[in-house]
Amino acid sequence: MIEDGSADRGSVMTVRRIGATIRRPTGAWTPAVHALLSHLEAVGFSRAPRALGTDGADAVLSLLYGEPAFTPWPEALRSSHGVGELGRWLRCYHDAVRTFRPPPDAYWQGQEEEWRPGMVIRHGDLGPWNSIWNGGRLAGFIDWDFAAPGHAVDDVAQLAWYAVPLRPLEQQRRASVTGSSTLRARLDVLCAAYGERPRAVIEALDALQSREAARIERLGRQGTEPWATFLARGDASEMLAEQCWIRSEGDALLDTGHK
Repeated sequence: MIEDGSADRGSVMTVRRIGATIRRPTGAWTPAVHALLSHLEAVGFSRAPRALGTDGADAVLSLLYGEPAFTPWPEALRSSHGVGELGRWLRCYHDAVRTFRPPPDAYWQGQEEEWRPGMVIRHGDLGPWNSIWNGGRLAGFIDWDFAAPGHAVDDVAQLAWYAVPLRPLEQQRRASVTGSSTLRARLDVLCAAYGERPRAVIEALDALQSREAARIERLGRQGTEPWATFLARGDASEMLAEQCWIRSEGDALLDTGHK
């Protein structure tokens, strides 16, 4: 957890903690994100930061108490209970957000599609690094700046990609979660907790990886941040390599019970 009065630099921006609040730079997307977080608060979804307004050039959010799951992952996330917690959190979030109607002038960072009925506002960055754990309990997810309209299954796919993790051996070792049988079991738990078929999630992930790599190439070459940074550090190439790995491991990740 960030100490009171200190700052923390992530891959995109620096945030500061002041007391029980987090301050992060505002952007054109801040009003839409705050409208989303205010809706979650209004419907009783408590496992996300609360939007507390702005202070100069900073957005002010409530602090989620706990620790982010950086590699190597904490024991809670390496357990089947932990991956089930992720799936249940996402199901509860999607249930809460389905009644949200974005403001007519809503601007979302990196938006690819216009919102329409049947869509949700995706978190957009569902990696373990944004999950906050308090002991064995998932306190929630932070860093909502990439929230944007999309399809619910893509959130499930992104969570499976990074938190099962459906990634090559090097990434598995960093997380201290390795082996096809282990990954298959974790994918099954995640999908059962959320209520989606593993095959549908893997198919959605394949499409998501293609779109994300293409977006990094397109926006990165235009010099749009943070995609220019993502392109420079090789994220697009890494995503496509991971896509190839999942395609080669598909039979091992799915058993005959999931068609």
